[in-house]
Amino acid sequence: MIKKPDHIKSGDTIGITAPSFGPATEPYSLMYKIAKENIENRGYKLVAGETVFKCDGLGISTDPEVTGKELMDFYKREDLDAIISAGGGELMCETISNMDFYELRNYKPKWFIGYSDNTNFIFPLVTITGVQGIYGPCVCGYAKKWEETEFDSFALLEGTKSSFDGYKRFVDPQKAAPSPEEYTDEYLRAPYANNEDRKLVIYRNKDGKLIRSEDKTEMQGMLLGGCLDILVNICGTRFDRMKEFVKENGNIIWVLEACDLTPLSIRRSIWCLKEAGWFDTAAGFIIGRPLTAWKQDQMGVDQYNAVTDILASLGKDIIMDAEIGHIDPMLPIVMGAEARVCADTANLNITYF
Repeated sequence: MIKKPDHIKSGDTIGITAPSFGPATEPYSLMYKIAKENIENRGYKLVAGETVFKCDGLGISTDPEVTGKELMDFYKREDLDAIISAGGGELMCETISNMDFYELRNYKPKWFIGYSDNTNFIFPLVTITGVQGIYGPCVCGYAKKWEETEFDSFALLEGTKSSFDGYKRFVDPQKAAPSPEEYTDEYLRAPYANNEDRKLVIYRNKDGKLIRSEDKTEMQGMLLGGCLDILVNICGTRFDRMKEFVKENGNIIWVLEACDLTPLSIRRSIWCLKEAGWFDTAAGFIIGRPLTAWKQDQMGVDQYNAVTDILASLGKDIIMDAEIGHIDPMLPIVMGAEARVCADTANLNITYF
């Protein structure tokens, strides 16, 4: 059974560590200060690790031996009640090379929240350590005016909600305004500049084929996944124990999203995980809006058939263009948690057991 950490409350202490990228440069330094203020105003104390303010690493905040040790130490510390990652990034895979997920089994579970490159920690935290983790905003995400994403993230940390609805509007990156020449406090505190209504794309299994449908779909199982860019890197390494995990845990609802992957690389990655047996006990799939592949076409491959053509033989329903991942706003997800997912083209609900 996957363990659920204790919920946190006002007065508790949250550790901030940078196992991938940290807010040592602008505009992230300013965002961190604003986020710290917002979280402290909610009643929490923040403890920042030394990695948070470092930028001397190659593609990472600092030496991966240092980032790995700090994350291990933060997870073990009894005076820290939860951990929020300082940021996403590129090379957290090198951080986890310096960590022992089996050793972490000996310590009290605590919430860790982050997304993107933090899949490197959250995924093996679930599949090796056996502890739930939250795929949600890193610390700088809390700098803005809080909306559903930020409040829902703390609702998961605090245990004040068990049912979460998706968000009706989003920021279409093809229509987004360019970044300003100078980042101001006012700009960084602004809410999401939503510019498009969200419409989910549903594929239902009918007679062994995946058919795009307007009908409602419902699936039940354990939520698991993260950033596909990272998961395909983990596949086949010593951090991959999915053959055992899928046998032990039965139905899995795969929650996947992509950052830098093109439609063709999404298709290759989905093929890789399927052939590795990761999807053998899949109960269904939730696919987030892909950042780079959004509305792109490569030799006839787009963000939809990159997924559906490979997964069709599994005969499971797929929810696509969900608000999970790199296109704002994102719905935070508890990886390793049992849940019921209901969706149609206009609505998405995740209810945790």
